[in-house]
Amino acid sequence: MNIMDAIAALGDGPLQEEAIAEHVAPLFSRVLATDRIYLANHSLGRPLDRMEQDVAEGIALWYGKLGDAWDGWLAEREAFRGRIARIIGAERPDCIVPRDSAGQALRAVLNALPGRPRVVSTRGEFDSVDMILKQYAAKGRIEARWVEPDELDEFSAEALIREVERGGADLVVVSLVMFMTGQLMNGLDELSKACHAKGARLLVDVYHAVGIVPVDVQKIGADFAIGGSYKYLRGGPGGGYLYLSSNVLESGLRPLDTGWFANEDMLGFRRPDPPVLRSGGDAFLEGTPAVLPWYQARSGAGFVLAIGVHRLREYSLRQLRALLGYLEEAGVTGVAGGDDRHGGFLSIRLRNAMEIPKLLERDGIICDARGEWLRLCPDCLTRGSELRRAALSLAEALRAANQPV
Repeated sequence: MNIMDAIAALGDGPLQEEAIAEHVAPLFSRVLATDRIYLANHSLGRPLDRMEQDVAEGIALWYGKLGDAWDGWLAEREAFRGRIARIIGAERPDCIVPRDSAGQALRAVLNALPGRPRVVSTRGEFDSVDMILKQYAAKGRIEARWVEPDELDEFSAEALIREVERGGADLVVVSLVMFMTGQLMNGLDELSKACHAKGARLLVDVYHAVGIVPVDVQKIGADFAIGGSYKYLRGGPGGGYLYLSSNVLESGLRPLDTGWFANEDMLGFRRPDPPVLRSGGDAFLEGTPAVLPWYQARSGAGFVLAIGVHRLREYSLRQLRALLGYLEEAGVTGVAGGDDRHGGFLSIRLRNAMEIPKLLERDGIICDARGEWLRLCPDCLTRGSELRRAALSLAEALRAANQPV
């Protein structure tokens, strides 16, 4: 059964475990052929069986058509852009620029801004974003200021607004979902208004939200967004993207990072000085791209579009609340998540959080930790019995590690 037929068989109502097991699980037979309980879906999403066939299609073009494979490859690039545009609410497909990673997308924005831009961000950003901003600051390429978490280890749009109004900014960089704690950053629409009132632009890292939390970059008012396919879009590494709003594209912003795919007359091999770039988001294309990530990401994005992010979010919250209940029954306290203030995973702050996944792996339970935070993330394939077993195993692991439960 193909993806569309499987999703159609679910009907239009809320997702149910029995229907998922009957109609959706067969699409994932390869990754489900194990008794492990996979709770790291917030990290690397589980791929569909179809993904292998999609990648083989891209490879077959190379074997069969050699240089003429580019016709099919570029068609797949445009299909990738269209799928991402629909998922994140972009104005049009060319607002999406394929990138190898979200970090590469961030660098493209930083390098396009004139002068030595003033950048405001938080201490909670993902490591790549954190490292890039700190390295640019160390090299004198940007002036960076950081907003600290509050006493609950949370960040707020209000604190970012105060920092922009206090010291000005050219760019604000913030995640929609914080990668360690799962905190969902509400109020980004108000932050974008405050940024624009002060002449700043807003870049939102949507990586830990897209595919499990509804995202609408236009409603947020984001000028830029960065993300990828590795997590809830089930597309693995390489399928990253940069979103540029139509206002940014119409402002005349032009990239420093460029290459011949951005040349207005790409196959004419004329060499004007300065270069003449293509219009819209195509101006932000670079050199010869890796094409297989677009095929790799096809089935996962298609699955999310077919089933609907709102339905996935509603089912995810039901699962997370069930897992919360099982954890409470097992005596595990201090768990955050499972509500409209968090993304798609639960988090627990622990003294030696990084050691707990190793203990759970012995019981066939796969999760992860970042810093002091243990992270647990079911997906729509996870069964209720698996959540119950994981909760009991975690309680045992915490006792074995002399952690309070």
